[in-house]
Amino acid sequence: MKLLVTGGAGFIGSAVVRLAVARGHSVVNLDALTYAACLDNVATVADNPRYSFEQADIRDRAAMDRILAQHKPDAIMHLAAESHVDRSIDGPGTFIETNITGTYTLLEAARAYWVAQGRPTSFRFHHISTDEVFGSLGSEGQFTEETPYDPRSPYSASKAASDHLVQAWHHTYGLPIVLTNCSNNYGPYHFPEKLIPVIILNALAGKPLPIYGDGSNVRDWLYVEDHADALLLVVQQGAVGRSYNIGGENERSNLDLVRSLCGILDELRPKPQGSYADQITFVTDRPGHDARYAIDPARISTELGWRPSVTVEEGLRRTVEWYLANEGWWRALQERSGVGERLGVKS
Repeated sequence: MKLLVTGGAGFIGSAVVRLAVARGHSVVNLDALTYAACLDNVATVADNPRYSFEQADIRDRAAMDRILAQHKPDAIMHLAAESHVDRSIDGPGTFIETNITGTYTLLEAARAYWVAQGRPTSFRFHHISTDEVFGSLGSEGQFTEETPYDPRSPYSASKAASDHLVQAWHHTYGLPIVLTNCSNNYGPYHFPEKLIPVIILNALAGKPLPIYGDGSNVRDWLYVEDHADALLLVVQQGAVGRSYNIGGENERSNLDLVRSLCGILDELRPKPQGSYADQITFVTDRPGHDARYAIDPARISTELGWRPSVTVEEGLRRTVEWYLANEGWWRALQERSGVGERLGVKS
């Protein structure tokens, strides 16, 4: 199968690229190389004859038309997006342009390509989204594919809009789409502005470990390589027009998560005195912070036979070990704009 992966130099996209190439697929990695992208993420496959790279912006219709016509993919896996909630609070315009306008432009290019190819029923446009489009849960319940959309941040609102566009292009034009909504990803190559890498790297640097509010916000944590496995399954076997929720079945409060990371660091790289947990600091919560996310993965489990394989305990240990072993990777990214700063305080 020949896959065009947008955002393939990002965190989740690069995991998809690496796994797809390892499984024998041909992959075209399309990425604009904005601040969160890093070609080192795909260095292990860069010389593989089944891999190619195109630097382009999904908002550039001419570039999308050229790339599709040249490479003739069997499927598009659309992961390119602005994804950091805090940055969306400070500067929502970029999220509107990339996540909404960019998805629209890519959909139109994909539709034109699909029509020019004779409308093959085997073609897929796979849109990868987030559970944040569903809003915030109380202490009970889980998100299903039927949960009404209720986005609370500029980021989640822009992703909700892109989800609706993808569904509309299927219902109106017949474009063969599949859609997935995932829970919080973590693992190797996670850009160092997100919670888990921030905690690991601040701990090693002797800095405060910032936790929003009282740390009671709950997330369902999905190991990124499990997610990549699920995405490749959906693009090949998912029913056209159907959406699938992908969760890790690993709910943890932010405070419990940070304490777990501190415990792993205490074991793997102990401090001269005390615990890394001594560095935990509670900071002012961000505006509109959702209380809890949790995904019911029954549909993808029942229909496609997928379940997460990595527990959060195992995944966190793997993640800490990876950051300890790859200092050169993360130190270079710490120099990029906004990394290490408190963002998302505007309201």
